[in-house]
Amino acid sequence: MDRRRMMQITTGAVALAAFQANAANRAAAASARVEGRTPEDVASDEDYWAEIRNAFTVERNIINFNNGYVSPAPLPVQDAMRRYLEYSDMGPISTMVNVLYPQIERVRAHLAQVAGCDPEEMAITRNASESNEIVQYGIDLKPGDEVLTTNQDYPRMLTTFRQRERRDGIKLVAISFPVPPPSMDDLYQRFERAVTPRTKLILLCHITNRTGQIFPVRRICDMAHARGIPVLVDGAHAFNHFPFKISDLNCDYYGCSLHKWTCAPVGTGFLYVRRSRIAQTWSLMASDATQADDIRKFEEIGTHPAANPNAISEALVFNENIGIPRKAERLRYLRNRWAHRLRSNPRVKLLHAEDPEMSCGIGFISFNGVDAGKMYDTLFTKYNIITARIHHEEFDGLRVTPHIYSTVRDVDTFADAVEKELAAA
Repeated sequence: MDRRRMMQITTGAVALAAFQANAANRAAAASARVEGRTPEDVASDEDYWAEIRNAFTVERNIINFNNGYVSPAPLPVQDAMRRYLEYSDMGPISTMVNVLYPQIERVRAHLAQVAGCDPEEMAITRNASESNEIVQYGIDLKPGDEVLTTNQDYPRMLTTFRQRERRDGIKLVAISFPVPPPSMDDLYQRFERAVTPRTKLILLCHITNRTGQIFPVRRICDMAHARGIPVLVDGAHAFNHFPFKISDLNCDYYGCSLHKWTCAPVGTGFLYVRRSRIAQTWSLMASDATQADDIRKFEEIGTHPAANPNAISEALVFNENIGIPRKAERLRYLRNRWAHRLRSNPRVKLLHAEDPEMSCGIGFISFNGVDAGKMYDTLFTKYNIITARIHHEEFDGLRVTPHIYSTVRDVDTFADAVEKELAAA
């Protein structure tokens, strides 16, 4: 390689590094420029979303439409994670334990402010599964007690209660509902009709991980509380996906993953526990009796990294700069772009609701006469498009979840590929 070519490569690398380093500032400046415009208007502003996209370092040769599993972190979150990890390794007992661990209290306060709860009700966990299982195993239930949920809750949560069935003799009641359901009233009434005198806990998704169905959480919580029944809300996919406050839901427990729509580091989540429920809920790993009323008892997991939870604050700031209403409308816009194009195809059936009250960025496509598993494989191997194959006892298809770094071209490429494969099938 000659000297001129080496200089070109070096200069390009330096320019790229400088471009990426300033990406977060440009994203914030872009948000300031669209201030005053409606979220619906900004949803289709490709110049604005290009600036947001530049804050991510995703692989551009793969179209990742499985952000519902885990999302990439933007540069400021990556940088914070690296910074805290490097600082930890300078001498963990001093830097990590004595300096960074105490800073997690600031993360707790920031999370609680964004989520809409008291910091003393906010436990920082590693994911929604851990959060929910703390509650699922922490609530006292006797043989014959019933837990009411749906057969579309997250498989791990259903498995947890089925283990308690075998171990403790409780009964899991999993109701069914159509996809998409006819209305929020229908979902509410299915829960109301299924409550019995033996119902001691209700578990429901805020938004399902399958078809992205949003539930009438407040109405169900109010109904349950009128009967003395606590409610655990599985919020794995909701936080920073669409606007809400936990204080508006009136739930007793709320479990969340932050490495999905919040774009925080992998292995971060939170558990909200209503103050009045903390003492009566056992921690998953042992805690001292003096911690009975302390939300931190749910964080007793032994030695753990400080980098992951401390970097949560950068993710919260990144989302705040965009604005969750604006983000939600962009996610709906991207979903509707491919869904509205494909829904007229006789071989396509969409299983997500289109009413904005009932859905947001998660889309679900099923096929008439075409194997969903084969379509999943073809999209990946032939087009480098990653979706999520969802096989349920009542339906089958692909969950499609673009994110705010996804492009309109990505969406159109997906729709092109599906149309091409359906025509050839």
